[in-house]
Formats: sequence, C-alpha cells, structure tokens
Amino acid sequence: MPARLRVTQVKSTISHIQRNRATVRALGLHRIGDIVEVPDNPATRGMVRQVRFLVQVEELPEAGPEEKA
Repeated sequence: MPARLRVTQVKSTISHIQRNRATVRALGLHRIGDIVEVPDNPATRGMVRQVRFLVQVEELPEAGPEEKA
C-alpha cells in the first residue's frame, strides 16, 4: 500500500489569494479542523508546499499486510 499524508487545515483561507483557496479546496479541505488523507506523491507534496502556512502535515506509515484485517 502506498504511503499517505494526513493533511489538517489549521488556518482560514479568508484574506488569502484565490490560488491558495483553490489548492486547499483541491486537497479536499473545507474548514478549519478538517482532516484528509491523500496519497504521498510529488503532485500532492507540491500542493501541500504551496499552502504550508495553512495546513499541518503528518506522514502516515505504510500499512503492512497484517494491518489490513
């Protein structure tokens, strides 16, 4: 199973440029406190980097076969 990132919105997008608001929305976040898990790939890493001042990111460990049950 590929690695994943847990992204939490910690600040409001009010008074930020439209591009940042759209990036937060594209990550699947809607309001402060929302948490989403996204695949860890260069595209999502770039999106998180663009709005790093609005979100908090945690790397989730890869799940092994014994954790799927």
